[in-house]
Amino acid sequence: MNILILGDIVGPSGRDALNKNLSSIIKKKNINFTIINGENSDDSGVGITKENTNNFFELGVDVITTGNHVWDQKETMSFIKNEPRLLRPQNLFEGSPGQGTGIFLTKDKKFKVAVVNLMGNVFMKKCDDIFEAAVKIKNSIKLKKDADFIIVDVHGEITSEKMALGHFFDGKVTGVIGTHTHVPTSDAHIFKGGTAYQTDLGMCGDYDSVIGMNKDNSLMKFMKNQSAKKHYPALGEATISGLVVQADDKTGLAKSVESIILGGSLQERI
Repeated sequence: MNILILGDIVGPSGRDALNKNLSSIIKKKNINFTIINGENSDDSGVGITKENTNNFFELGVDVITTGNHVWDQKETMSFIKNEPRLLRPQNLFEGSPGQGTGIFLTKDKKFKVAVVNLMGNVFMKKCDDIFEAAVKIKNSIKLKKDADFIIVDVHGEITSEKMALGHFFDGKVTGVIGTHTHVPTSDAHIFKGGTAYQTDLGMCGDYDSVIGMNKDNSLMKFMKNQSAKKHYPALGEATISGLVVQADDKTGLAKSVESIILGGSLQERI
């Protein structure tokens, strides 16, 4: 079983890179299931629309996770109720529309893949305690009983919180993958218990930028220049950033991990 997980898709350039490269990556790496974080995919660089969502599924994406920008496009609060493949963080406050966890069939209907979307508590929008949510998830979704494979997207700001959750889930899930910072970390590996881990996948966006946003405008904002505009995405060639997890069909645990960095400004790793 080969699972592809891609970092935050940022703006038009990120969507364009996905349009151009996803099908070839799926074919080349024999991917069985694809997960992306889509919360920055709108033209503005924040939020996700119904049109974006449908386009991603047409490209071959199986599940879309999100994070702190999930409601930045107001239409999302309505259509997410009827689209179980679009997740919002599980630990958003009770009553939030949509779901934070789902169990999905692979396209060949051979395996069940559980995808869990969590959001960190440190330096993030207020939400319920992520570790309390993690305990509930670990107790309610059992590997090789409720799902053949389990992937957890931890959308968070700080490395220690993500690493702690990785160790908490070790041996109980296929992979714990971080998103949100838009910077790919070089720590992709498999924990002793068999769970794949990477602190942050990075973004699928233009790296000639400030985390995907136009660098000149971002500098003006940092310099408190009154002529600075609201943040907007950089529109140069995007880099695809993500991870391929090869998992054991019998145990559901990871056998190998392979970073993918393709195109744009970063040195390729595919």
